[in-house]
Amino acid sequence: MNELTPRFWEIFLELYESLPRQGPGNRTCAEEALGLCRELPSTPAVLDLGCGVGGQTLHLARITSGTIVAVDNHAPFIERLGRTIAELGLSDRIRPLVADMANPGMPPESFELIWSEGALYQICIESALLICHGLLRPGGYLAFTDAVWRKDNPPPEIKTSFDFDYPAMGTVADVLTAIDKTGLSLEGHFSLPNEAWWDDYYTPMERRMGEMRAKYASDADALGVLDQLAQEPEMHRRYSDYYAYEFFVARRTTGGGGP
Repeated sequence: MNELTPRFWEIFLELYESLPRQGPGNRTCAEEALGLCRELPSTPAVLDLGCGVGGQTLHLARITSGTIVAVDNHAPFIERLGRTIAELGLSDRIRPLVADMANPGMPPESFELIWSEGALYQICIESALLICHGLLRPGGYLAFTDAVWRKDNPPPEIKTSFDFDYPAMGTVADVLTAIDKTGLSLEGHFSLPNEAWWDDYYTPMERRMGEMRAKYASDADALGVLDQLAQEPEMHRRYSDYYAYEFFVARRTTGGGGP
């Protein structure tokens, strides 16, 4: 992805806006992470940061009894989530909102659970953790996924790919250090299994790219962008031993704010 032209973004958004989710994850992983929130209230106030079209938002609605504010800065994602919520009759429990994760405009200490899958890195993990600390009520939980390196010296191809989108990507130990510095208490963490990458993310992505190739069969520019986007699942097939998505669950201890 060397030349991010307007045409690139047009095709990129057409693809990603159509997917059931915008990153790895599944309901089983959501349930495991929620299981680490051992003292979560029965009807928690939940904030889903970087919700995309709401794949994980809907999981949260089904496996908790809480109310959810779902935030993303890309309006078409929120519009699609709004339609889905209406169709499922969940408008009384989920409020989709176009807002910036770095400044969501929520009052301090508003939530018992903050959830974010594959999004916090966009505003720097350390900054995001501080923001979440301030939005959590004392005793509240933060559950998030983040890409991490599993091995030293990854092949240049995959290192270059991640450096393009996430140059500050570190290891599990780096994220644990950031959690500790923020004044949050780690409750647990685990790596997403391979099916969490494929079942609801890469398999639908590759299927949709096939449909788009047929649609744009005579459009060389569009096909070139699709070739670029197809590198992501292909590199996961080849290099997944070198990196992972890790689910972290931390808690704001009862007491004052973070550092």
